[in-house]
Order: sequence, then C-alpha cells, then structure tokens
Amino acid sequence: MADSRSPGSITPLHEARSGPSSKAKSRHSPTPLPVTFDRRELSLILTLYGRKVAQGEWRDYAMDFLKDKALFSIHKRTSEMPLYVIEKNPALQRKQGQYLITNMTGRVLKRGHDLAQVLKVLDHDLVVVK
Repeated sequence: MADSRSPGSITPLHEARSGPSSKAKSRHSPTPLPVTFDRRELSLILTLYGRKVAQGEWRDYAMDFLKDKALFSIHKRTSEMPLYVIEKNPALQRKQGQYLITNMTGRVLKRGHDLAQVLKVLDHDLVVVK
C-alpha cells in the first residue's frame, strides 16, 4: 500500500505506535487466549511430579497451552514419548469433567471434575506384602 506522504514527512506519534491501520485492527475479534492451568492446579500437579522425581520414576515434563486445552506431559527420559499426559479441557467441564489423564498409548486412565481425585490414579504407592 503506497503512503501519500512525501519521503521526508514526519509520522505522527500515535500512528507510529499503533500503525496506520489501527481502526482496521479493532474491527477484528482478538485472538482467544490459550487455556492454562491456574496456580492451584499447577501446585497439585507439581507436588505429585516432585514426589515422583524424588522417587526416581519421572525425570522431565513439558507443558503445552493450546487454544482449546492445556497439557502437562510427564516423561521418563527427555527424548521419549510421554508416560502420562494430564489434560485440562474446559469444553468438557459440564459433561465428563475437564481433567483427563492418558497413558503413552492414549488410553484414558481417569477423567473427572476434581483434579486432586483424578491425579490419584498416578499417585499409587506399591507395597510389598509378605
């Protein structure tokens, strides 16, 4: 798009900051923010993760924040597929529950409305019975 000003003209400060098409930008709807874990949810997840790291079961994690869901992937080693994926999908909040845990094959281990209850499926402590 050609600018009607001469090459030596000064651009007004408000146009320099927002660009010449600030009105055109305001007509478009803003991009939706990605889904994230809140502080309480992250605290529950990281408490479990820290315990499993101390036990030597898990070593790495990854977080992905997409437009429709948030993912917390748990890895045994960095280069491998995740052992478990903790998913938050707000679209399922009123149906099956927004929290979901899957294993590395994609099988759903637990689903529900309460994250603390859903995380219990990963917090099993095996006891040797004599």
